[in-house]
Amino acid sequence: MLAIVAKALLAGVMIAAIAEVGRRLPTMGALIASLPLVSILGMIFLWMARPDAENMARHAEATFWYVLPSLPMFLLIPLLLRQGVNFWLALGLGCAVTILLYLGMMQIGPRLGLRL
Repeated sequence: MLAIVAKALLAGVMIAAIAEVGRRLPTMGALIASLPLVSILGMIFLWMARPDAENMARHAEATFWYVLPSLPMFLLIPLLLRQGVNFWLALGLGCAVTILLYLGMMQIGPRLGLRL
């Protein structure tokens, strides 16, 4: 239980740091947010729980393929905001598009031979 709390606190600190830096320096906050820190920490925690090279390789590879459907959200949200769309609606639409693209990746990926 203590390990879960420690992991949650670490993730919370990372998010808070990104928000604080982003408030002062939006581009620097975006740079920090784009770093795969969560993925790296996730891989470390996964490796500590199950040190299996093939399992880790599959995890890292699947992460790559699942990052791709999330990228359009980072273009759609600013486009909508600049068109005067409310932040919450723009965020919701960006998330909805991402979910649809994830579902598409889950359907199409295995047909293309991707191990997801």
